[in-house]
Amino acid sequence: MDENEIEGTIRDVGGKVEDAVGGLTGDTKTQAEGKFDQLAGKAQKTFGAAADEVRENVSNQPLTALAVVAGVFFALGFLAKR
Repeated sequence: MDENEIEGTIRDVGGKVEDAVGGLTGDTKTQAEGKFDQLAGKAQKTFGAAADEVRENVSNQPLTALAVVAGVFFALGFLAKR
């Protein structure tokens, strides 16, 4: 599990608590901040999972990863000449 996944989970849970507290107290600002933290936490978890997936794919198929990177740089070089 990636560090971003852990931090994202913590932020998501904290946002849920903040949202609930804001709802119970009628504080719409706190509730909105809680909803924002939930979304940010979910985005961070998704980023962490994607980073893990990329790391795993590169470890399992290094030549394919190298070919993809070379293709990207070739395309960028071609576009830069225009």
